[in-house]
Amino acid sequence: MFENFIPTFAPWLVMLAYGLIVWQFAPKRVTIKGFFTGTDESHGVTGSAPGLWLLVASAAISWIFAKSIANAASLAQAFGISGSIGYAFYYLSFLVAGVVIYIIRTKGGDKSLPAFLIRKYGKLCAKLFVAAIAIRLFNEVWSNTKVVGLYFGDEGSSGYWISVAAVTGFTVYYSWRSGLRGSLLTDGGQMVLASVLLAGILFFILPEFAARGLPQFPKAASMAGWTFAGLALVQAFSYPFHDPVLTDRGFITSPKIMLKGFILAGLIGGGFIFLFGFVGIYGRLEGLGGNPSLVVPASFGITMLLIVNAIMMTSAGSTLDSTFASTAKLTARDFTGETGEPTERQLSTGRRTVIFIAVLGNLPLFSIYLGSEVGPAVIAATTISGTMVMGLAPIFMLAFLPGAGRWSFHLAFWPGILFGVIMTLEGAMGIQIVPSWIDIGVGKYADDLGVNLWGVGICTIGFLIGCLIELAMKSKKRLVANPA
Repeated sequence: MFENFIPTFAPWLVMLAYGLIVWQFAPKRVTIKGFFTGTDESHGVTGSAPGLWLLVASAAISWIFAKSIANAASLAQAFGISGSIGYAFYYLSFLVAGVVIYIIRTKGGDKSLPAFLIRKYGKLCAKLFVAAIAIRLFNEVWSNTKVVGLYFGDEGSSGYWISVAAVTGFTVYYSWRSGLRGSLLTDGGQMVLASVLLAGILFFILPEFAARGLPQFPKAASMAGWTFAGLALVQAFSYPFHDPVLTDRGFITSPKIMLKGFILAGLIGGGFIFLFGFVGIYGRLEGLGGNPSLVVPASFGITMLLIVNAIMMTSAGSTLDSTFASTAKLTARDFTGETGEPTERQLSTGRRTVIFIAVLGNLPLFSIYLGSEVGPAVIAATTISGTMVMGLAPIFMLAFLPGAGRWSFHLAFWPGILFGVIMTLEGAMGIQIVPSWIDIGVGKYADDLGVNLWGVGICTIGFLIGCLIELAMKSKKRLVANPA
C-alpha cells in the first residue's frame, strides 16, 4: 500500500513544495510602476532597475519553457546531437534581440518595441505587430500547462486536469498581484532550482554514456536534425521580436546591462536546452519509445521522475508568469501606445487580461476530445509561429534604411503571415500545399526550412521595394511642392 502511495501522491507533494518555494520569492506587494516595469520601489520614489544577474536568470528561465525542454528531448531522441543543437540554435535569438534593442534604445530612445514601431512605421503597423505577438502569448499558455499535466495523468484524466488548473491558478494569483516584478523575482528562484534539478538528471544519465558511448543514428536521421537546425538558425533572426516575454526585459535595465545580460542568458539557456537533449539521446540508447521526457525518468524510478516533474513545473511556471505579465502590459499599455507613467486604470485593465488569457489560453487543451494530437502540436506551435513572423526580421533589422516606412512594413509583414497560414493549413488538413521543389534539406523539416528561407528572402525584397516606394513618393511630393 505504501509503495502505491509514493507514485500516486509524490507528484502532488512536488507541486506543493514548488508552490511554497515560489511563494517565498514572490513579492506580496508592488507599486503600479513595479507591476509593469519590474522596478524595485522599496528603496526610493523612482525605484531601482533589476541587476545584471536577476535579468540573466529571468531571461534565461523564461525561455527554458516546459515545451522547449520536452521538444529538445524529443528532437534529440529522433535525430541525435543534431536535434539537440538545432533546438539550442533558437537561443541565438538573445543575441539578435539584444543587439537590435540596444540600437533602438541608444539611437532612438524608444521605451518598447511598439513605441519604436509607432515612431518608425505608424500606429496601424504597431497594432498589427501587437496582434501577432498576442497569438504567441496565447500559445505559451496551453503548450506549457499541457506538458505539466502529463506528469499527473494521461490527457483527459482527472489528475491531468486538476494539475493544469492548479499550476494555472497559482501562477495567476501571484502574477495578478505582482506583475513583472513578481515574475522577475520568482524567475531568480526558479532558475536556481532548475539548474540544480538538471544537475541531478545528468548525474543519472551521463555515467551510461561514459560506459557505453553515444547511440548510432542513421545518416538520414542526423541530416534531418541538421535540417531542423537550419530552420532554427533562420528563424532566430525574426523569432525573438514576437516574444514580449523576452523583449519586455530588454527595456528594464540600462542598454549596456541589457546587452550583456541577454548574451549571458542566451548562453545559459541554450546550454541548458542542449544538455537536456541528452535525456532524449539516452532514450534512444535504451530503446525506449514514446515521449522521452516521460519514459526516460520513469525508467529510473520515482526519484528521477519527480526531478523531471519538478523541472517541468518550474519551467512552465516561469514561462506562465512572464506570459501573464507581458499580456497585462501588452493590453494595458502597448496596444494603446502608452509611454508615460502607468496608471491605476491600466493596472485594472492589465489584471483583468491576466485572468482572461489564463482561461482562453488553456482552451486548446480540450482539443483532445476532438481526437487531435496535441503532442506534435507543441512543436508545431514553435515552428509555425516562427514562420508567421518571418517578416519581422527586415522590419527591425533594416529599419535604418532610407525610405523605411509603412510600405516597407506591410510588404514584409503580410507575406510572412501568408506563409504561416499556409503551413498551418498543411498541418491541420494533412495535405501538401507547398510544392516539393521549395523543400531544402532532408526529412520532415525540409518543407519548413524551404518555406522559411524563401519566405525571408521574399519578405526582405518586399521591404526593400517598400523603401523605394516611400522614397519615390517623397521625391514626387518635393517636386510638386517645388516645381522647376
